[in-house]
Amino acid sequence: MENRGIPRLGRDVSVVGLGTWQLGADWGDVSTEDALSVLDAAYDSGVRLFDTADAYGDGSSEKVIGEFVQSRGYDDIVVATKIGRRVMPQRADIYTLDNFRAWVDRSRENLRVDTLDLVQLHCPPTSVYADDEVFDALDTLVDEGRIAAYGVSVETRAEALAAIARPRLATVQLVFNAFRQGPLTEVLPAASAAGVGLIARVPLASGLLSGKYDENTTFAADDHRTYNRDGSAFDIGETFAGVDFATGLEAVRRLAPLVPEGVTMAQFALRWVIDQVGISTVIPGARNAAQAHANAEAAAAAPLSAEVQADIAAVYAELIAPQIGDRW
Repeated sequence: MENRGIPRLGRDVSVVGLGTWQLGADWGDVSTEDALSVLDAAYDSGVRLFDTADAYGDGSSEKVIGEFVQSRGYDDIVVATKIGRRVMPQRADIYTLDNFRAWVDRSRENLRVDTLDLVQLHCPPTSVYADDEVFDALDTLVDEGRIAAYGVSVETRAEALAAIARPRLATVQLVFNAFRQGPLTEVLPAASAAGVGLIARVPLASGLLSGKYDENTTFAADDHRTYNRDGSAFDIGETFAGVDFATGLEAVRRLAPLVPEGVTMAQFALRWVIDQVGISTVIPGARNAAQAHANAEAAAAAPLSAEVQADIAAVYAELIAPQIGDRW
């Protein structure tokens, strides 16, 4: 497994991490036993970054990771959590030092640690990025030893660029995949220049880029791919990367002939993300051990050729870009 350094985090992270939203909620039921098997498989495959949030299952994702790390005695895993979205609807005035302390202390308890490795603001209102007091409060949490470093999870390129300008910010997490190529032009170069790590989430466009779905695929009622297709629960860009399901299926069919022999469609999509200069880690989710192993194997796949990269860009330009435009 390749590891990449994040300067302001002061630690290396595996280039393939593990997203654990699915271990908490919103992707159908996942038992604790299954969740622990996913974490075991990911670790055994070289994954050393687990991304979670206090809002995933109201803390259940954090708790299962805390149980895993403590019971196994591992000290080489970076656990990145998030705060802010347990309070809904979102308001800028909740992003205060007192609330941060309360939220972070709850996550410390869930994860069974004194100091959290990395805390990210969880897609806060856009005005938060311009609020100096918010970032002063995060600096205070570092100075108090509650957290080792902080970052943000963003929805838009503009939010990413505003966050990158913050002098002590360690990471930006953003939706980034072959269907969401907007960040390539400005965000990735800006992050590299500033020494800010980039965490790519939703790398398979909520599974679309796995190549396993067709027009007859259905999802459980409690799966966000059912209830958030219209963006009524949260930003629609988090579900299928904001791409219409039918359009996404057609794009996958166009991409399928580009997949090298011996590589799955999902690994191909992950490799595309890994190959982009400025990306620190990509955090696909996994519902079982086999998926966790397969995702990690993308790190061992050969980099995609310039010709294949150009063909992927052409599919994006023809089918995806006209639909999502500059929204994200």
